[in-house]
Amino acid sequence: MPGKPIHIKGMPYVPGVAHGVLQYKLDSVTPQSVLVISQNDIPSITTLPAGFIVIDGAPLSHTMIKLLGHGIPTVIINEQALVDLNDGIALSIDGVSGIITNDPAEVVSPVSITAPTTPGKAINTADGQPVYLRATVQSFAGAKKAMAVGVESIGLVRSEFFLPEDGSVPDAQYYQKVFTELCETVKPLTVTIRLLDVAPDKMLKGLLPDEVVGGTLGQQGPRLYATEPVRSMLDAQLEAINALTEQYDIRVLIPYLVNRDELDYWTRYINKALTKPVPVGAMVETPAGALDLQNWLGITDFVSIGCNDLMQCLFAADRDRPELRQYLDPYAPLLYRFLKPIAPTTTQQSMNIQICGVLSQLPGVLPILLGLGYRTFSVVPALVPYLAQTIQSIRISEVEQLAEQVCNARETQQVLELLSLTFFSIDKGGQSKKTTATA
Repeated sequence: MPGKPIHIKGMPYVPGVAHGVLQYKLDSVTPQSVLVISQNDIPSITTLPAGFIVIDGAPLSHTMIKLLGHGIPTVIINEQALVDLNDGIALSIDGVSGIITNDPAEVVSPVSITAPTTPGKAINTADGQPVYLRATVQSFAGAKKAMAVGVESIGLVRSEFFLPEDGSVPDAQYYQKVFTELCETVKPLTVTIRLLDVAPDKMLKGLLPDEVVGGTLGQQGPRLYATEPVRSMLDAQLEAINALTEQYDIRVLIPYLVNRDELDYWTRYINKALTKPVPVGAMVETPAGALDLQNWLGITDFVSIGCNDLMQCLFAADRDRPELRQYLDPYAPLLYRFLKPIAPTTTQQSMNIQICGVLSQLPGVLPILLGLGYRTFSVVPALVPYLAQTIQSIRISEVEQLAEQVCNARETQQVLELLSLTFFSIDKGGQSKKTTATA
């Protein structure tokens, strides 16, 4: 192995192994490149490399979620780790272990990449407990990938990403066309369409002024449903869904709700707009909604816990800002103590309480959530095979014990040791440091 030995342990983000030539320039990327980027570079990527190394990325940010959706092996490192990473060297990365090395023998990922089952079926744990892997999609390509990897259903369609190419306000005819194509692509699976969810990170370019939405905790989701053109788009979505309910198995999901009165109002609004009853669900994305979840189940047919925004509210930090990522700690025991009392307690609840967002897809987290009692997850299609393999290797009694240990832990370091994870973290002063755990 020529050259200076390189062995860097970053934070694994997207599983899989990649081998290629280290590249820093976006304009000369090839499928044989291992591309080093910052979070701000992600929207400019036009050619996909073999693998990504992201400098100081915020794992829960919307731009990083876009990267997650590509399904390409990705490792997050801090800037100090770049010292030995010179442009043009041959490099291998492992998105399961977080290893970056110039010795290919160090990165033999144990994870299968085959589809786990036929679409529409649950994945069973090693002791026979069913777990439902659903897909979060925002494109037709994502829907096709979901079918290819064998998801149980479509758990969340991010409808705000479907917009006419000419920049016009989408009408009922437009939404009927795109929703029909989505449903046909995954037929006969159930499709859950989340109604328009405009937020600071998901602006309607040219259709809504930035100042109307405001900051992270400003006007978003249903708070904008009385504002044009959002109201017209909402009504157009409901009209389109109404036209398709006879032909397809569709559910409707309301985003970013906070209280029971708000939930009740929009549930009645939706039911009035639809001539055929369809299941209506609510996104639980704030601590207020989470603490009242059991009462919500008396109004709504199902709930979807949006962990990205929930963590953002819980930890009071903007998830899109890399300099704040130390606060949005996915391994903080406090987070699991918060999620424990709202976990499903019956078989019916296990299907009607769905976990969404990046959290369940991060290394080591899915077993904790299974141990707490969660059984239904909506994830990016590219990660379904890896998560399915994890599920198939798990015994519920063992992960219940793990979840209890995690909840009883005092600090993140103890959780990482329980999960046998080792990667860099950020201390309270904002400085990078290496976090070690038992191998």
